Amino acid sequence: MTTRESGHFLFQLLTIFLIFVKKEYMLYQNYSLIPHNTFGLNVATKYFFEYSSEEELRNFLKSELFQSNSYLHIGAGSNLLFLNDFNGLILHSNIKGIEIIDETDDAVVVRVGAGVVWDDFVAYCVKKSFYGAENLSIIPGEVGSSAVQNIGAYGVEAKDLIFKVEAIEIVSGNKRIFDVSECEYAYRSSIFKHALAGKYFITYVQYKLSKKESFNLSYGNLNANIEGEPTLQKVRQTVVSVRESKLPNPKVLGNAGSYFMNPVVEKSIFDKLYATYPQMPYYEVGDKYKIPAAWLIDQCGWKGKSLGNAGVHEKQALVLINKGTATGADIVHLEQAIIADVETKFGITLHPEVILVK
Repeated sequence: MTTRESGHFLFQLLTIFLIFVKKEYMLYQNYSLIPHNTFGLNVATKYFFEYSSEEELRNFLKSELFQSNSYLHIGAGSNLLFLNDFNGLILHSNIKGIEIIDETDDAVVVRVGAGVVWDDFVAYCVKKSFYGAENLSIIPGEVGSSAVQNIGAYGVEAKDLIFKVEAIEIVSGNKRIFDVSECEYAYRSSIFKHALAGKYFITYVQYKLSKKESFNLSYGNLNANIEGEPTLQKVRQTVVSVRESKLPNPKVLGNAGSYFMNPVVEKSIFDKLYATYPQMPYYEVGDKYKIPAAWLIDQCGWKGKSLGNAGVHEKQALVLINKGTATGADIVHLEQAIIADVETKFGITLHPEVILVK
């Protein structure tokens, strides 16, 4: 056990105590959020509630504690940046389970609990020879968050796989099942982040995957790194290797993966930039162009640089890191400096993918 892990363990023993345990509730007070934010920030929450079923969640939504406190629902905390301790209630889903609920000769529908680790689901698909999720290997987080954030990598997004989303309405406790067409998915966006933000808690996500061989190897250098004929396992191993070579392990160096979204610009803006920077990488998105935020940041000289205890990773400019004792404010200070430099040099405003929790 490392010094940090032993310190965290002792902190939990000393400061976390069980308020009450019933069949319906598991509630803690003064709960450390170190294991629930991948930046590794030393913050805590006044109350922490974890549920393992829709029934437990419904019962808790009726409680006075829930009704009288500000709240935040989190997944693995891989997309959160806490500025301070959270003076309220944090909820977390521990709904598990992966089951096939429909199957044909060509496809399969898999129902997955919101609390399942995302990469465990990807590994399951690869093992079962279900095609579609392999490009999304080792993206940090949990299944519920995939449906909110519309996570993506290597030319694949969660929306390409999602069939239905099951959720509980916070006000009524009623269950609603959303068809993927109702979720208003766009780049790192969904109806759950905007129009219905704060109105539903996702409990299960249904994914539709192909049983017939089908690969998406066109994005980046994925195809070039696969030796011989592609297989599901080869694609997964390649994605894992490429990501691990560029992205730091949050257990070693606190980070939230890709900090900024890749900007998508109009053709007129792209043409002007490309005339000045013909070496600029890009991807066509309909009649617009996606420019890698990492390239923009690198061109501004930020890769490997720091401001105090917050820095930009030396191998991937899209990743902001906690060098050990950074606070949320330190990371935001770095974020704002990068945004300002990119806007000055390129006329493009970067937008964080990470959610700020004040």
